[in-house]
Amino acid sequence: MSVSTDILRSYRAPRDVFRGLRGGDRREARILIYLMTACGLFFVAQWPVVARQAHLDDSIPLEARMAGALFGAIFIAPLVFYGLGWVLTMILKMIERGIDGFDVRLALFWSLLAISPLMLFQGLVLALVGPGSQANLSGVVIFGLFLMILVAGLRVALEAARSRA
Repeated sequence: MSVSTDILRSYRAPRDVFRGLRGGDRREARILIYLMTACGLFFVAQWPVVARQAHLDDSIPLEARMAGALFGAIFIAPLVFYGLGWVLTMILKMIERGIDGFDVRLALFWSLLAISPLMLFQGLVLALVGPGSQANLSGVVIFGLFLMILVAGLRVALEAARSRA
């Protein structure tokens, strides 16, 4: 199936989607594309917020703010997410020795890609409404969906490790 269809299905049946992803091509390049696409969309989601901040406070020009957002989203965030993937793998290895680090990274990176369209919405909320209860509520809902998809993917990865043992 297409990635956009899988993203929509992830909100309803994340375990089924992750099983399908696990059955696909097991190359690091594929999950790196998931991560970089998610980070690219996170960067785009920051545009309206950065433009609002530059309009309200002109002490830092828009170009400098955009450069900082680009650096953070495209260069720093992938390193942080790979580090988080390693930490999750180490924690899950304490639970199940046979857990595959690739499956853990796949679950994490797919979860990030699955919530990236919602992050675009979050960026619009922050830009149009500003910080407040609406932005907090949408952020909590998005984080909850992220955790739901991540936990479902990690459960499938643990099941696969137990079946190999």
